[in-house]
Amino acid sequence: MMRTKKSTRAAQYAALAAYLVFLAFPFLWLISTAFKPARELGSLHPTWIPENPTLENFRQAFDEQPLLRAAGNSLVAALSASLIAVVIATPMAYVMARHRNRVSKAATGWVVISQAFPFVLIIIPLFLILKNLHLINSLLGLIMVYVVWSLPFALWMLVGYVRAVPAELEEAAAVDGASKVRTFVSVVAPLLAPGIVATAMFAFITAWNEFFFALVLLKTPEKQTLPVILNRFIGTEGVADLGPLAAAAFLATIPSLVIFAIIQKRITGGMLAGAVKA
Repeated sequence: MMRTKKSTRAAQYAALAAYLVFLAFPFLWLISTAFKPARELGSLHPTWIPENPTLENFRQAFDEQPLLRAAGNSLVAALSASLIAVVIATPMAYVMARHRNRVSKAATGWVVISQAFPFVLIIIPLFLILKNLHLINSLLGLIMVYVVWSLPFALWMLVGYVRAVPAELEEAAAVDGASKVRTFVSVVAPLLAPGIVATAMFAFITAWNEFFFALVLLKTPEKQTLPVILNRFIGTEGVADLGPLAAAAFLATIPSLVIFAIIQKRITGGMLAGAVKA
């Protein structure tokens, strides 16, 4: 029996290690490519470690495309969308968690179902709506889209955090004469701070990496975000400028990796809280 458990545990660790290698391979290859000179990129026998590492690809990337301006646009859109989404989702999550009736259950179901909608299904009506509002080729229009798209996940995640807060604390505040609003602001909101930060950061990462909406809605290079600018390293015939593209993609990936590494424990905690309390 003991030997069977050890074999099972070993098999689990082996599967986990293989999965981690599978996930890490593209990023490690991206880093390797970013530092390879043109001669090594065209070699018939590619190597993991560059024989003559160079920063020339990074210089070319900044010379060929406005990466800093695009990064600024992405930062404005992602930061604004994440903050607005959290401000809207927090009180909504509180209501859905504390008033568990048919309406809240239907709303929760709709939140889950909405995540199954493909982008292509909504892009035409979305484009027409933003066109009527004169928000095409506008960061404001893109921010509105990101807020709406990130709200379902933000709601689902924050509902789990709210349900993890003991209702007895609110009852004690009510006994002391605190109103619902005062109770939420003074008692519940401080306890939700870790969940709010984790949700905001996850919404930020999602908006930072988003490509499809930005490609369709932003027309001029001055307004385009970083993922759209990265696409310009691929020529009209589908031939990629591989070195500069890898260098730019590597730089664009760093913020998401750093943020996710910081908040991964809080994100997992919010998901587990939602699963237990749901």
